[in-house]
Amino acid sequence: MTSAVVFAYHNVGAKCLPVLQKHGIQVSRVITHKDNPAENIWFASVEALARERGIPVVAPDEPHTHTPEFLEQLRQLNPDFIFSFYYRHMLNPGILAIARRGAFNMHGSLLPKYRGRVPVNWAIIKGETETGATLHEMVEKPDAGRIVDQMAVPILPDDQAIDVFNKVAAAAESVLDRCLPGLLNGTADLRFQDLSKGSYFGGRKPADGVINWDDSAQNIHNLIRAVAPPYPGATTKINGKAVTITRSLMTAERITHGNPGFLNVSAGRCIALCGDGLTLRLLKVTINDKVHDEAELSAILGAGIHPLGN
Repeated sequence: MTSAVVFAYHNVGAKCLPVLQKHGIQVSRVITHKDNPAENIWFASVEALARERGIPVVAPDEPHTHTPEFLEQLRQLNPDFIFSFYYRHMLNPGILAIARRGAFNMHGSLLPKYRGRVPVNWAIIKGETETGATLHEMVEKPDAGRIVDQMAVPILPDDQAIDVFNKVAAAAESVLDRCLPGLLNGTADLRFQDLSKGSYFGGRKPADGVINWDDSAQNIHNLIRAVAPPYPGATTKINGKAVTITRSLMTAERITHGNPGFLNVSAGRCIALCGDGLTLRLLKVTINDKVHDEAELSAILGAGIHPLGN
């Protein structure tokens, strides 16, 4: 029987793990992460799923995965394959070399685009109209190995990160299901990436979500939807008070007078003027951990012009 060791976390890990078993692969060990109590845990637990399915699972501290003892434990398992499904750390060459028939990672973009961290969020920020899931061979350089298979999903104009992430997770499940037979019987046609056609992106911090109202309405709208809950959100100040904007809407209005960074509140609508003269409606915000829709924000602020910015 073909065997595998799986490094997995998050919804993609939870979706892909059962696919391996569906194709008759014996998962001899799952390595996952300990949940961070300071993080918003909105996603499925790979650890719980593995236990439900009777798969041995461990959640070691990250430095532990680089020790000689850990490597020896993996060698004793003698896996045909190693898979990584949204595991948050690079696997070092010593781990990759243990897989007798190859080590493969599921990445949340259409490689070679958006290699690196949080690819779904970056694709939205950059205004992409599609992204996807890619299963690729793991090598020492991140997200640079040969591609096994990939599947595109659309990014609609008002999709938020959670909407796109759910599409990508479903695509990951489908891609794995589609390409596993070829990997198992040795007929998979792996193709090299042209890394010049993509870029590498780093992780993001909450501070990266601060809105620059001198930017274009489209770019600000993209940022708001890219970091909307369950992510930390796009932040600004209205009348000097901290606000997180969690949903916006592009309008057809262009204002050729006045400076960007002001919110016009009138007739229950909250219209923000951006740097290109175009405007955004603020449909949902959070103030002091309480969510308000546009009408509620309008009532809180009162009619008039209110300064935006930090």
